[in-house]
Amino acid sequence: MADYFALIDCNNFYASCERVFDPSLNGKPVAVLSNNDGCVIARSNEVKAMGVPMGAPYFEYKKIFREKDVRVFSSNFALYGDMSTRVMNILARYCPDVEIYSIDEAFLHFKGFDCFFDLSSYAQEIRTFVLRATGIPVSIGIAPSKALAKAANRVAKKFPERTGGVHVIDTEEKRAKALRWIKVEDVWGIGPRYGNMLRLRNVRTALDFSLLPDDFVRDSMTVVGLRLKHDLMGKPSIQMEDIKPKQAIACTRSFDRDYLEYSDLRERVATFSCEVAKKLRAQGSDCNLVQVFVRSNPFKEHLPQYGRSVCLKLPYPTNSSIELTKFALKGMSSIFKKGYAYKKAGVIVMGLTPSESKQLNVFHNSDPRHSPLWKAIDRINLLSGYDVVKLGGQDLRRKWKMNRNLLSPRYTSKLEEILKINVHDKEEIERA
Repeated sequence: MADYFALIDCNNFYASCERVFDPSLNGKPVAVLSNNDGCVIARSNEVKAMGVPMGAPYFEYKKIFREKDVRVFSSNFALYGDMSTRVMNILARYCPDVEIYSIDEAFLHFKGFDCFFDLSSYAQEIRTFVLRATGIPVSIGIAPSKALAKAANRVAKKFPERTGGVHVIDTEEKRAKALRWIKVEDVWGIGPRYGNMLRLRNVRTALDFSLLPDDFVRDSMTVVGLRLKHDLMGKPSIQMEDIKPKQAIACTRSFDRDYLEYSDLRERVATFSCEVAKKLRAQGSDCNLVQVFVRSNPFKEHLPQYGRSVCLKLPYPTNSSIELTKFALKGMSSIFKKGYAYKKAGVIVMGLTPSESKQLNVFHNSDPRHSPLWKAIDRINLLSGYDVVKLGGQDLRRKWKMNRNLLSPRYTSKLEEILKINVHDKEEIERA
């Protein structure tokens, strides 16, 4: 009996979600843009083949996309989030130990599964069912450790015709072959900074990294790097993790236009404060610190540039939208300067503590009436599908303030946005 880890990765996830509900996109180049249609955050294989890099500014590639007939979409996170949930729920049927790593990735811990299943066939069954049930293609890498499972997944995704979308590293020969093929900077957890340092020492592949002395890796990359090295050697050192509450929550947005007036910026910061407060309540946390930042448009170099942030220590822990907004606006007013064209702002809460075990203050405490109030408001907004109950400092007329001019319908979560059938009148039908 052996331990194996599987990494399931949805292929070109955002683009795949768009294709599920529009089959005409299959085989066509598809790109998905970030908030405010700013830059490319997802590319189909066809777009990658054109040489379009991740993070490419949309305005620079707009002409190329038009010439190459690239289908471009605004980010539809309501759709992507729902499709991700569907995929993860299916994975939970096949393995009780699931770690959701990101919106399109999850680790499965196949402890002792090799005694009962051929892991390659089992993975193919998972892959087939996910595709049939959701329309999302996935690649699966299986290995004795999480880092090796990542490496196996890269092989499965790179060579789908040869692997069938599934690759198992279960021998020393397969391990060495996979690591010899992967560049050191592409190894999970290394990145460009450590990658450049290692390349200066003639460490070019993942295999080279796994052969380094332990002392050198520990001294250069701390104990985290040493665990990664052992993982790549096939010695499991990076364990499955439970879902933990976030230690900081942020809401930052680029605006649909440059904001010059304090009132506009004030409304945005109020809205961001309400958003982070809602997330705090959802995970059962309070915050003790709130940071607010504002920034002008760096792409308009002909205009005066300004950026500033401030961090406030709260007199008491809270997750109330009313109280957080009050403190955030106090911080924003201290850094706002007239005469600048503001393009981005954000609210970040830190110093998170469990709501049920907050430390009370003798003189100042959160208003106890706020907790049941916001519980009721959150419930109303959840059932409505969007925030119908807002603070007076928010814009009550507008539901969204981002440029998403290329947004596809929210097929799975908004009944009024599902596919429509054009019904012709009786005479037209008869003529047809």
